[in-house]
Amino acid sequence: MMSYLRIILLTMATMLLQACSGGNDNQPAADEQAAPAEEVARVFIASPANGATVTSPVTVVFGIENFALAPAGTPAAGTGHHHLLVDTDLPALDQPIPADASHLHFGKAQTETSLELSPGKHTLQLLLGDGNHVPHDMALISEPITITVTEAPAVE
Repeated sequence: MMSYLRIILLTMATMLLQACSGGNDNQPAADEQAAPAEEVARVFIASPANGATVTSPVTVVFGIENFALAPAGTPAAGTGHHHLLVDTDLPALDQPIPADASHLHFGKAQTETSLELSPGKHTLQLLLGDGNHVPHDMALISEPITITVTEAPAVE
């Protein structure tokens, strides 16, 4: 009889402890819920698509996510403006981005441009710069795309 009473008491004690602990040990408490993952900033070329065949002039649409566009000269953290690299490698990421025919600056926070490109293959890539045209410490760089420019058909 004594062992039966012990089993009942142990069972009741276990149930009482479980009830006081908040229930299912497999479910985290509300204050232990995992925080949502931090959204990652990125830049990308929305159009034209990688591998596209186009005619000149080419409209290039810039994409940006989880980061704010701001004109050149804006000192605010978390802001920047686009630079389009045409047929060139990435510049030094710790210095101002050059301004020439291969490094096009969009210091008014523009989100697209129209480019005159010669027939043939071309590579395009975006690099976000801060208010001083310097890439951010964690540089925001798009994947490069390759496009083929063809001559427009002759108008009769």
